[in-house]
Amino acid sequence: MAIDKALNQAPLGLIEDLLPEEMDPEMMEPALEIEIEDPESVTIGMDGLEIVIEPGEDEEGFYDNLAEYIDEDELAKLAGELVADYEEDVSSRKDWMQTYVDGLELLGLQIEDRSEPWPGACGVYHPMLSEALVKFQSETIMETFPAKGPVRTQIIGKEDRETIEASERVKADMNYQLTDVMTEYRPEHERMLWGLGLSGNAFKKVYFDPALDRQVAVFVPAEDIVVPYGASNLESAERVTHVMRKTPNELRKLQHADFYLDVDLGDPTDTFDEIEKKIAEKMGFSATQDDRYKLLEMHVDLDLPGYEDMEDGEPTGIALPYVVTIEKSSETILSIRRNWNESDVRKKKREHFVHYPYIPGFGFYAFGLIHLVGAFAKSGTSLIRQLVDAGTLSNLPGGFKAKGLRIRGDDTPIGPAEFRDVDVASGSIRDNIMPLPYKEPSQVLAQLLGTIVEEGRRFASVADMKISDMSANAPVGTTLAILERSLKIMSSVQARIHYAMKQEFKILKGIIRDYTPEEYSYEPYEGSRQAKRSDYDLVEVIPVSDPNSATMAQKVVQYQAVLQLAQSAPDLYDMPLLHRQMLEVLGMKNAEKLVPLEDDMEPREPVSENMNILNNKPVKAFLYQDHEAHIAVHMAAMQDPQIAKLVGQSPVAQQVAAAMQAHIGEHLAFAYRKQIEDAAGVPYPAPDAKMDEETELQISRLAAEAAKQVLGQNQQKAAAEQAQQAAQDPIVQMKQQELQIKQADAELKQKKMAIDAAAQADKIRIEEERIKSQERIAGMQVGAKVATEKGKLSAQQQKEGMKMGIEVARDAADRDERLQQQAARPPQTPTEEG
Repeated sequence: MAIDKALNQAPLGLIEDLLPEEMDPEMMEPALEIEIEDPESVTIGMDGLEIVIEPGEDEEGFYDNLAEYIDEDELAKLAGELVADYEEDVSSRKDWMQTYVDGLELLGLQIEDRSEPWPGACGVYHPMLSEALVKFQSETIMETFPAKGPVRTQIIGKEDRETIEASERVKADMNYQLTDVMTEYRPEHERMLWGLGLSGNAFKKVYFDPALDRQVAVFVPAEDIVVPYGASNLESAERVTHVMRKTPNELRKLQHADFYLDVDLGDPTDTFDEIEKKIAEKMGFSATQDDRYKLLEMHVDLDLPGYEDMEDGEPTGIALPYVVTIEKSSETILSIRRNWNESDVRKKKREHFVHYPYIPGFGFYAFGLIHLVGAFAKSGTSLIRQLVDAGTLSNLPGGFKAKGLRIRGDDTPIGPAEFRDVDVASGSIRDNIMPLPYKEPSQVLAQLLGTIVEEGRRFASVADMKISDMSANAPVGTTLAILERSLKIMSSVQARIHYAMKQEFKILKGIIRDYTPEEYSYEPYEGSRQAKRSDYDLVEVIPVSDPNSATMAQKVVQYQAVLQLAQSAPDLYDMPLLHRQMLEVLGMKNAEKLVPLEDDMEPREPVSENMNILNNKPVKAFLYQDHEAHIAVHMAAMQDPQIAKLVGQSPVAQQVAAAMQAHIGEHLAFAYRKQIEDAAGVPYPAPDAKMDEETELQISRLAAEAAKQVLGQNQQKAAAEQAQQAAQDPIVQMKQQELQIKQADAELKQKKMAIDAAAQADKIRIEEERIKSQERIAGMQVGAKVATEKGKLSAQQQKEGMKMGIEVARDAADRDERLQQQAARPPQTPTEEG
């Protein structure tokens, strides 16, 4: 038991409560006595006073072995029921298993020394089955596990620099784990392919091994995985049993680590059944006795008493997933563990097995080469033995020789070069020897053997395709049709293997992610990790194999057909990518250096990009770069007269100019995209991002409004630049000077016209004053004349004369006032046209 504090650091209040009241704790120095009899309990003695610290009962953990908390009678009852279910599952696949066991003999892995029909008779097996199996294993391992590793990654969601770099780190880390850390993975994978081709079923068990402190993926033969007949797959099967064998020492280690119950199981008994013995014998091993324990690890759904599924405080009666391990011979349960994640409220079963099928059938178990071409192999074996034996008998014939008339001996067949005694009368040697009429090997049997072998190989897809016989000018459709017909079965098998490997990598990814550090570790030492945990959440791990191509020959023919098409329209194809993939299919090393691609390139500053373009090397623009700065540097290089002079003399001048223009176009496109984003006010999706119909409509509408704003801004900017450029043009400056001179002349004309108008106004005013004075004089003359003649006129006439004089004077006064107002107005400025 761990003690966090020393005894002299114990709280004083606790000691005070234990002392008599009259004692002063400050005056006392009690003698402490500590007695540890049981490591799990501690006794403290102080002057006759004992404090016993007893350990509390450990609380049950979620991943604990529940068998420790369940009554023994319940465990025995549960074990009996589960073992009975296991026996029933084994019985349901008996016929399938028997066919598989009998077919193992057709591999010819043992050299048979036959004694029937005579000693030394032909015991050869036709290699059709082993040929198909070895070829399948060899082609598939090269396809699914190349030298660089079996894993590639696929980005989930938006693709940017962060996700691309995370994808590369996860890819490198996963391949490092599978090729260097998990040293057993490739051998186990090859064993899996061998078992898959034979029986049609193979399984991988993926889990974290605490003894190795890492993840493991081991091959489990089909005979060791028992599933009910009605199950369609491992995920929905109500019961999956893994038959394991553990030595007493291995089992004891697991018991000591509290993984299994520490119970006495006695000595292991002979656990080989008849099927297991036959399998061992057919594979060339002697299976007489097994000194290992036979354990049944059952992944099963149970409704355990005391551990029921609850909802609103009431049991639902739903069976939950558990892993129950039982020792077969004693039917003793060693462990019961929950098989779902603690945080999973749905209690979904955790998957530990991956099923690799060859050719699926009606039930759970698929069919392999033994089931598909086993009859062909058996017939071919029989025919080839007949032909060999017929040739032997024909070359070394046997018969009868005379020794009396009566034949002595038994009726067993006569072997090659064997003569038996018969009782005949004496005579010549020729008369006393009669060879049997053996025939030479039959041509009919030979033709029949060839037909059976051809049909079997064609069905197993192991016949070599005669690519050399195909015309190089044959139509592409014809080539692909022949290719598809020849490798159709193998292509479908490879597609199933690709799917199963994807499921296996998914489980491995989850385990590796959980045990990956949170931060990067760039130490270049063994065991250092180049990825962190969050990187695994950004990508999906998938096999590097291609489900559409089964073999290297198939890929080569496909690429040859595509190259033939590309010759007629090279502008439609990405030729560097096509040649790069062709080199990778051919297995060429350093294909990325021979044919570099844009996807392999990293971001470069604009000067390095100019250097690559001038050296006729590929360049690529990236979304997050400063595109305006790059465009400025590239345009400056294009306008540089020294560069233009030297490049113009190069034979690749056109290619360099075209590459520069294309690269500037890339930056221009990204810059325009950034302007649309800024105008729209929202981040724009990645160029190759997938989106649903509604999202596409919304983004298109936002882009339409943003495009109008960008257009207006660019038009204003273009007008300003045009005006600035025009201001720097000499011709425009001369025209501006001419306009200034004309404007000065117009101003002088305006001033002269204003002076002339003022003079004309003075002249009019003087003339008006003259007329006014003349009118006054005339009025005075009229008045004088009237006054002279007033004596002659009557009073009324005088009054009228005076009135008329007054009106004349008034009219004159009004006219004078109007002239004065007109003279007081400012002169009108004449227009330019005037």
